[in-house]
Amino acid sequence: MAAANFLSKLSTSNLVLQSDFRGFCHPHPRQPQILDNSWLGTKLSIQPQPNNVRPPVSKLRPLVATVSFSLPTAKPERASSGQKVPKWSSKAIKSFAMAELEARKLKYPSTGTESLLMGLLIEGTSLASKFLRANGITLLKVRDETLKLLGKADLYYFSPEHPPLTEEAQRALDWAVDQKLNSGHDGDITTTHLLLGIWSEAESPGHKILSTLGFDAEKAKELEALMSNPKFTDD
Repeated sequence: MAAANFLSKLSTSNLVLQSDFRGFCHPHPRQPQILDNSWLGTKLSIQPQPNNVRPPVSKLRPLVATVSFSLPTAKPERASSGQKVPKWSSKAIKSFAMAELEARKLKYPSTGTESLLMGLLIEGTSLASKFLRANGITLLKVRDETLKLLGKADLYYFSPEHPPLTEEAQRALDWAVDQKLNSGHDGDITTTHLLLGIWSEAESPGHKILSTLGFDAEKAKELEALMSNPKFTDD
């Protein structure tokens, strides 16, 4: 008899636990609580918070690179004059996008020749990038020299999405275009043209960094000899 009573109580306890468990897993909609404050003479209705409240989303935008199909120029009269302007190679355009991204990562207000140089190395597959690495000029070295030369930016400064080119960087791009036009050869403007455009700006940070890391006039002539080939491409 005692055993039967024990089993009956155990069964009842299990039903209560199962009921509580189901209520925990599938809670019923909670009703608002009414607080009656006689001193204030008002009733306050407190709405319950939903169970599926999402965590706050960070407003910080990730760094992304936007790849365009042309590079900025300070000589728009080329197009208006009807002169056929050669296109930039896809690797040169990607290098430029990486240069803008690097300037933003370093929190610089503009994209300078030093950023263009880092963009070439970040792209990594072009002839100019391979030539630099073959001569011991790597991204880490260029970045270190950039910080030594220009210093660190303000920690709380945020660069624009497309940091504008410095005058030196713009002249480097236009030098590359002019060099291609003067060659009389068909084909694209390559990363090699861009690298030599950086080198042509003797007072720019990019030129100074290249010089510090061992790039010199002889290496520039070696690249110019490669570009003189009519079949030269941005491999």
